[in-house]
Amino acid sequence: MDALVARQAIFDRKRELYAYELLYRSAPERLEFDGTDAAAATGRVISSTLLSIGVESLLGGKKAFLNFNHGLLRDGMHLALPPQRVVLEILETTDPTPDLIALCRSVREQGYSIALDDFVSEPEREPLTPLAEVIKVDFQATPRQEQERLLRTYQPRGIRMLAEKVETHEEFDWALTAGYDLFQGYFFARPVIVSGREIPASQPVCLRLLRETQRDELDFQRLEILIRGDVSLAFKLLRYVNSALFGRRTKTSSIKAALVVLGEDGIRRWAALATLPMLGSDKPGEVVKLSLVRARFCERLAQLGGTVSESDGFIMGMFSLLDALIDCPLEEALQLIDLDAGIRSALLGTAPEPDMLAGIYRLVKRYESGDWDQMEELARAAGVPTSSIALAYMESAQWAERLLDRAGL
Repeated sequence: MDALVARQAIFDRKRELYAYELLYRSAPERLEFDGTDAAAATGRVISSTLLSIGVESLLGGKKAFLNFNHGLLRDGMHLALPPQRVVLEILETTDPTPDLIALCRSVREQGYSIALDDFVSEPEREPLTPLAEVIKVDFQATPRQEQERLLRTYQPRGIRMLAEKVETHEEFDWALTAGYDLFQGYFFARPVIVSGREIPASQPVCLRLLRETQRDELDFQRLEILIRGDVSLAFKLLRYVNSALFGRRTKTSSIKAALVVLGEDGIRRWAALATLPMLGSDKPGEVVKLSLVRARFCERLAQLGGTVSESDGFIMGMFSLLDALIDCPLEEALQLIDLDAGIRSALLGTAPEPDMLAGIYRLVKRYESGDWDQMEELARAAGVPTSSIALAYMESAQWAERLLDRAGL
């Protein structure tokens, strides 16, 4: 399943790229918004940006403007995003109630920037303006005399004025002369759709994750077991916790460690993002099942050999077929989640000899292909009793089947 986000560039007065507005698109051929509920659309944008496509692929170090309404602010959806990288764009359809104004004030205190979309000067919207860093003016819908008045009123207050829907060179020249700070519209660039591959997950698994994260006190062990049983969730968890957005110096390649890093509030936000686009996805196929079998098999062999981390074995097996799951070369796919260098080199066949983790991975592949002579040799090198391998594989296959059966697949 494709994760689709359209981005439209925002430029400064020197025509240099300032930011991107990120927009939900339901299909690659659709450049316009398809009427999807605004809150659901923003949720899909955030999820796809952080978990599927990758923030650096979309933003390249620039800020992101994201549409927000009252409900999204109230639910704290913005807290999944670092304040220095996003501008929360309050939709013009959002009623400026006292509760909304209080939420915007709280958001500013948390360090986030606010933009007012399609701004119209009305008494009831005026309390929002002291909280705004950017005011966006619809160039096509607002008379030029009114635009000049808005510029005179709000620019002296330190608010950056953005002309949106600028479609011709003449309109850009006028907006530049009038004094706008930022510019957006088809004159510069139509929205460009960037896509990434979603690994399919099941509705029952997503729903169980959501139920688990709604408990007053999270059970980290139950969460780890649940996530370990789903390739999609494991991938998204590691990608999220290792995202460049958060600037962590050390990379996490353990599900348990990733949950600890996020903490309870962070896990709840991640779970909402990870499951939102998955609830309507297709059932997992044989590649997902084989990934689960390999994860458990590598873990069991690591346990039997006693020379490498069982957790590393599980993660190695889980993501050994990531290239097939998201349709890109394995080396490129592994870069998306910043796996531990030892796991990555084992999967890519670049680990130096002797490397026990790489040896276990080769042992797994030889067993799957029925190369018994090589399998026995690799088993001896890894310290794994050959008499235990067949039973370990059978148990691993049964474990994967039980997980999928419990998910109703």
